[in-house]
Amino acid sequence: MSEKIKTAVIYYSSTGNNYQLAQWAAESAKNEGSEVRIRKAKELAPEWVIEQNPAWKKNAEATKDVEEVTLDDLDWADVVVFSVPTRYGNVPSQIKQYMDSTGPLWQKGKLTNKVVTAMTSAMNTHGGQESTILSLYTTMYHWGAIVVTPGYTDPLLYASGGNPYGLSVSVDGEGNMKEDRETIKKAVFYQAKRAISIGRLIAGKSNS
Repeated sequence: MSEKIKTAVIYYSSTGNNYQLAQWAAESAKNEGSEVRIRKAKELAPEWVIEQNPAWKKNAEATKDVEEVTLDDLDWADVVVFSVPTRYGNVPSQIKQYMDSTGPLWQKGKLTNKVVTAMTSAMNTHGGQESTILSLYTTMYHWGAIVVTPGYTDPLLYASGGNPYGLSVSVDGEGNMKEDRETIKKAVFYQAKRAISIGRLIAGKSNS
């Protein structure tokens, strides 16, 4: 019997939205019979900056026990789901630092054919959501990974914002999702399921 598919959900979240997206992605992966690791990027912001934002401080405390991502998590996974906020139309420094540390795996060819997909959030619909995901995917292309996007493969993707590159949500000044949470959750489940189904075909692994 073939080995089970392995999914790493890697996220960075300041006020909690991408942590929620990551949790939904992990739940979807488990529903698909995948082994799952959910990991956060190491926080780089100074404590005094976090202290000035109540939502950021609250999320930091709520997720203090979530393990920080290591290169072993990436090496272990067949499928990788990223969930990151937008920073001026680009990935946050916390994720960028992690990506820049992956050279040892890349040099050994261990990132080749990893199936990857990504999600993001920003203050508004045109706040750089698509460019953030595309920027992250640029690194994936160098890895030799297989990028799996939701595209327009299901009608629910229109209801959840219509971003063909990966789920994106808008948040208010207090860090709350503006879109309907149940619709967003369904879209996350769909995107994770799609990535895992393709990852299973490539890796030749089972769902049991």
